[in-house]
Amino acid sequence: MAELRVKSTGTLKLFENDNTSSVTIASPASLGGDRTVTLPDASVTLASGTMLATDGDGSSLTGLPANTPAFSAKLGSDLTMDSATTVYDVVFGTEYFDVGSCYNASNGIFTVPSGEGGKYYISTSCMFLDDGGELSDFILYMHSTISASASQDTVARAKSTDDGALFMQRELTYNTIISLSAGDAIKIQVYQQTNDASTIILKSGGRNTVFSAFKLIE
Repeated sequence: MAELRVKSTGTLKLFENDNTSSVTIASPASLGGDRTVTLPDASVTLASGTMLATDGDGSSLTGLPANTPAFSAKLGSDLTMDSATTVYDVVFGTEYFDVGSCYNASNGIFTVPSGEGGKYYISTSCMFLDDGGELSDFILYMHSTISASASQDTVARAKSTDDGALFMQRELTYNTIISLSAGDAIKIQVYQQTNDASTIILKSGGRNTVFSAFKLIE
């Protein structure tokens, strides 16, 4: 049977049934006063490698999961969409943050870094302005190269509101959770379809047009 031995060296030894191996609990080399270890009022089984050391507020813990890689960026300047036959890449050129260097502000592409595959929350919002005062269809795409298979998905579509105003605008948003592998890439594209020659503008400024993503803790 297991045996507990108290040693004069300030240690407790708990021997296993065959009395060949033991778990040792040792006191510190020096103490500034009495210390108390309070066990939880519940049954607890510790698995190998699950012991954590902390200074009390958790700031010393390392190796914990986090919602990273993560980034958020906005459109730096207005994008003029004067063609009704062109799909425009949206380059969100001004970064708010980029943890893990996963976003390329020069081309608007988010790429999953090596070793960071998993589930990701993807979010984008685009503000369209029709300065011709005519009805226009706005389409928002998410273009992905998931597992080396290119695809372009229509994720949001709307028509501008005809309220008689010279300037009409419409905001399209899209949020999703998607499983991604290392190397998978995502970018945002937009398209406008109108029967007149009015100019459509994708608006910058503030958070009118933004693109964000972060990895979920699993």
